[in-house]
Amino acid sequence: LNWKAELKKTGFIQIEPFSVFMFRLTISLTDCLDSGSCHGPKWRMEPGDLFIPVDSIEEEATLTCDAKGTPPPQYRWSLNGTLINLGLDRRRHLSGGNLIISNLDRYQDAGMYQCMAYNTVGAILSRIASLQFAYLDHFKVHTRSAVSVREGQGVVLLCGTPTSSGDLTYAWVFNEYPYFVQQDNRRFVSQQTGNLYIAKVESSDVGNYTCVVMNSITKGKVHSSPTSLILRTDGVMGEYEPKIEVNFPDNVPAAKGSTVTLECFALGNPVPEITWKRANGIPFPSKVKMKYSNAVLEIPSFQQDDTGGYECVAENKMGKNTATGRLAFYAKPQWIQTMKDTALAIEERLDWECRANGKPKPSYTWLKNGQQLLSEVNYLSALTLSDAGMYQCVAENTHGVIYFAAELMVLASPPDFTGNVLRALLKAKAGTTVALGCKPQAYPIASILWKKGNLPIHTNDRITLSPDGTLRLANVSKSDAGSYTCFARNRFGMSSTTGRLLVTGKYPTRIIQGPVDMEIIVGESIVLPCQVGSDPVLDVSFSWAFNGQLIAKGDGHFELVGGRTAGDLMIRNIQLYHAGKYICVVDTDVESLSAVAVLIVKGPPSPPDMVTVEEVTDSTAQLAWNPGRDNGSPITNYLIQTRTPFTVGWQRVNTVPEIIDGSKLTATVVDLNAWVEYEFRVLAKNSVGVGEPSPVSVKTRTEDAVPDAAPGDVGGGGGSRSELVITWEPVPEELQNGESFGYIIAFRAFGEVSWTHVATSAPGASRYVYRNDSIAPFSPFHVKVGTYNSKGQGPFSPVVTIYSAEIEPSGMPVGVWARSVSASEIEVNWQALSFAPERVLGYEVVYWEDDTKPETMGKVRVPWNQTSVTVSGLAGNTQYFLTVSAFNTAGTGPFLPAINFYLQVT
Repeated sequence: LNWKAELKKTGFIQIEPFSVFMFRLTISLTDCLDSGSCHGPKWRMEPGDLFIPVDSIEEEATLTCDAKGTPPPQYRWSLNGTLINLGLDRRRHLSGGNLIISNLDRYQDAGMYQCMAYNTVGAILSRIASLQFAYLDHFKVHTRSAVSVREGQGVVLLCGTPTSSGDLTYAWVFNEYPYFVQQDNRRFVSQQTGNLYIAKVESSDVGNYTCVVMNSITKGKVHSSPTSLILRTDGVMGEYEPKIEVNFPDNVPAAKGSTVTLECFALGNPVPEITWKRANGIPFPSKVKMKYSNAVLEIPSFQQDDTGGYECVAENKMGKNTATGRLAFYAKPQWIQTMKDTALAIEERLDWECRANGKPKPSYTWLKNGQQLLSEVNYLSALTLSDAGMYQCVAENTHGVIYFAAELMVLASPPDFTGNVLRALLKAKAGTTVALGCKPQAYPIASILWKKGNLPIHTNDRITLSPDGTLRLANVSKSDAGSYTCFARNRFGMSSTTGRLLVTGKYPTRIIQGPVDMEIIVGESIVLPCQVGSDPVLDVSFSWAFNGQLIAKGDGHFELVGGRTAGDLMIRNIQLYHAGKYICVVDTDVESLSAVAVLIVKGPPSPPDMVTVEEVTDSTAQLAWNPGRDNGSPITNYLIQTRTPFTVGWQRVNTVPEIIDGSKLTATVVDLNAWVEYEFRVLAKNSVGVGEPSPVSVKTRTEDAVPDAAPGDVGGGGGSRSELVITWEPVPEELQNGESFGYIIAFRAFGEVSWTHVATSAPGASRYVYRNDSIAPFSPFHVKVGTYNSKGQGPFSPVVTIYSAEIEPSGMPVGVWARSVSASEIEVNWQALSFAPERVLGYEVVYWEDDTKPETMGKVRVPWNQTSVTVSGLAGNTQYFLTVSAFNTAGTGPFLPAINFYLQVT
């Protein structure tokens, strides 16, 4: 091996044998090479750091460890570098590769854990994971001495944090919970020390102070004993310059990407003002934040540019004081170059290199199967079987360590022609060049010897031997025919493969009938011919390629038909995508021929695209679109269809020009209704047919306009006394042409000149009733109904004549009598009214069986010119009562006194 001496410094490795193993690994080369199934472990999941609250001590802790490999890996764990003997440990056990710890012990289980995964190929180590316990002990119970200061003096109240593990936060209670000290320019609670700092004591500060500590992991909270702050009575403190009590270290290490906080607070009278600046004078970037009256400087996402000196200045009118420190950047190692799994033959050389960046610069170590390689190495020149295994490059600095693994397979086997044997019979045409391959699998590479029959083959101008073992015979003739054997040998053994060469005459294989260029319509079926003539000794095979891709069996559209000398291709139900170049490939033992044809498939055009409405009026829309493919036949013209909320499906529309030529991509749709939302689509047509429609355009509403449609079927009449009832057929919504649509009803009595106008804003209205006591019964009126909307007034309907409501007849018919006609019929007779001031439309006969049973009542009506009627469907041997009255549209007049009649059945 080409060893490099500075292994640890540079990250380079050249393989070194060693005899000390953490455990013995054996590799069955025969099994692995035969099956190709042996692979060393690869991490799927490595353990992560755990921080467990002590109050969860009864729960289990699980450290994950999972690797893939063949055979499946097994696992071992170490704690603080010492192997855990799981056979003697009842609290720890494995689930797969995961280490599960029950009945956690704060003192025995805390530490650094590492997992090893191993199989017969080798072993790898995981990252090192920490298991820590978070806790917060109680304050010692004792009475704290009172702190006595003068008014105006600064003071520091000590928290005296109890023992703990995990991140802590601090607060102070003033007198009693929940009154917490509010931080401002005069008061500050340090999250580094936990102490309370009062820059200048005032009389309002007198009271009891309790330090509250909370563990951010356990969420536990403890309170100190109260400390009393009292004022001395021997005077007031005079003014003095700032004294910085909270400062940051001279050198602060900061991790890449972390959030860095620096604290600075001073006592003084007057209360000092805190400012910050960088030693290099560069202004702070916008990400930097100042908190708690500048007592805290926060730098999020710390980067290399943030390193350097920082200065805190506390100043009042009596003077100023300065504190300085330096932020140092550090970063854990990160890989920038790693190794790959490698398989090499025995005696070959291997160079692996890994590199990582970090601050400070990482150093490197190498592991083989979990064991560190010796730094003093022998300079070997070739791989041996013992060098196979799992290797890990380890990059480490003071802030972290990372691992990367790769597998080295050392291959050693005698030559093997399995899968690469010579063809038993190889045919070649005289005058051509023949290549006989000899490519055994061998580790290390085998030497090659060729023989024809029992005689070694020597190279000359016509016979050459390539470095890969291939034997080439140029311009072969009948004399080259015979048996050829390739012998391959390496240090582990020898193997051979034999084949026979048959040299045919120069009679050429030729394509007698090949495919020709064609045009065809979608849906039709064709046969592309491919027929050959060849030497009978040759085996002939046919294959087809379509647009450069071999046509596979099982495609429902394609079928190869024909016999030994024909390879015709049948294409059924041709589709547009079948257009293109078809190649018939004819292969014999000695040569390959091909014939090409281009198939043009014609079909209806593809859908147009990007239909847009470019300009709209109240009755027209300007459309534009992009053409689709013509699919082999030029587009002759376009058709436009539209759809509205009022239509059923798509409908053809009128356009200008009326026939849209295939060369045009715009048209104007006409005869549209105003204020209607339209969608459009375009279809293309060619000589084959009409294609699929385009995607639908965006919904577009035409502009509004004055109504141009009048209500239909205007009429009316009837109703109650003193009413004029007017009816009409409402205008459909698609013809209303705009918003605020309504109707104007106009009417006038016969003989009057002026019209009375009434408007209704209900677009669906179909009836209006005009009431006035002065309207005489059954008086004629001229009536018309018009339309309007927000744009103006539309047309009126033609004028029609209707009559006001009439009153029921006041007279009664007389002379009513009845006679039997059959067992179930009677004939009723009466005399017509001789005179009535009201109109009589007819007469109504009402009959019933019993005055006490109104549900037995029946009625029959006849016209005004009829004075008798036959009532049928009566029951025999029954007493009936009946009466007659006149009627018109207003109702029935008074009834005659009832007469009775007995329908007797004999």
